[in-house]
Amino acid sequence: MNRTNWWCRPKVGLGSIDHEMNAQTNYLPVREQWLAKGAEPPIDPGLPIIDAHHHFYERPGWTYLADDYLADVRESGHNLEASVYMQALTRYFTDGPEHRKPVGETVYVAKATRKDERLAPQLCKGIVGYVDLRQGAAVREILEAHVAAGEGRFRGVRHLTTWDADTSLVNPLSAAPRGLLLDARYRAGVSQLAPMGLSYDAWLFFHQLPELADLARANPDTTIVVNHCGGVLGIGAYADPGRAVFNQWSTSMRALAQLPNVFVKLGGLGMRINGFGFDKGERPPSSLQLAQAWKPWIHSCIEMFGADRCMFESNFPVDKGSYPFGNGWNAFKRMTEDASAEEREALFRGTATSVYRLGGSDAASAATAR
Repeated sequence: MNRTNWWCRPKVGLGSIDHEMNAQTNYLPVREQWLAKGAEPPIDPGLPIIDAHHHFYERPGWTYLADDYLADVRESGHNLEASVYMQALTRYFTDGPEHRKPVGETVYVAKATRKDERLAPQLCKGIVGYVDLRQGAAVREILEAHVAAGEGRFRGVRHLTTWDADTSLVNPLSAAPRGLLLDARYRAGVSQLAPMGLSYDAWLFFHQLPELADLARANPDTTIVVNHCGGVLGIGAYADPGRAVFNQWSTSMRALAQLPNVFVKLGGLGMRINGFGFDKGERPPSSLQLAQAWKPWIHSCIEMFGADRCMFESNFPVDKGSYPFGNGWNAFKRMTEDASAEEREALFRGTATSVYRLGGSDAASAATAR
């Protein structure tokens, strides 16, 4: 791919608990009337998009399933062709062995979106599920169950590793012990992924990125996808730090970019922990405001990794507390309006298609081939 430095050029107009309480205490509340006040028409509505990362939720006080996601997509007017589903502890099996319960999520997602396979968008064309990787080699049995349940769409695993000394930053549903990425049992589980043609999605905080780099070096055949621009923090001890967080983050991300098996998702910057405060305005932020806030992080990722190792994500419904679905995609389009057609194709569709093998080959056939 012909890589240019369009992301570096100045742009006129842009400046530099428990499960039941989770929705109220860890995610910004979704306010539909507030979102409607600032919803924008789509920019470049014909541009094909694959959403590389979204969830379904079904918890007390917060339900967001296939019809809800489709409503956001269709109301936005953007040309979303397909999506990748990311584990969210939804519809686990309620009985049977504990380590097999997460397979229920894959069963549910595959069945709930099967009816849309021939329609646009193709929801959950790739599915990323959860297994407890601390089981080491024993995870193979559960991975095989996920592959079978995914009906040809199961693509990888995410076992959350977020840790910080300030526990108020960590969602109880994703809290992990310190140093989990360095744990020998965890690494034994990660080593089972590549032989089955499965990828590893990494959700962690920016100060944990060196541990991820060590994991990536130890597993060079495993495709590793860094979620949400590498875990940017902007609250608590990380609020108003000048450039300290950015400098530490960029140093670690640049080290990861030297490893060819590592990719990055651009998005997930509408969460409470990011500290942008998009939810505090009388109206939701415009795409211009989002682009202005996100530009240093997203353009840096593209500069470091290249467009062919980056992919855009909505992170909906988690980011929905901060802005309308369409405004987020408009912001991504604004930030890439100087990119080449080839670079835009990679960022909005091509990288996700390649990484998650959305063109037809599935993990089951990959596992058989190996």
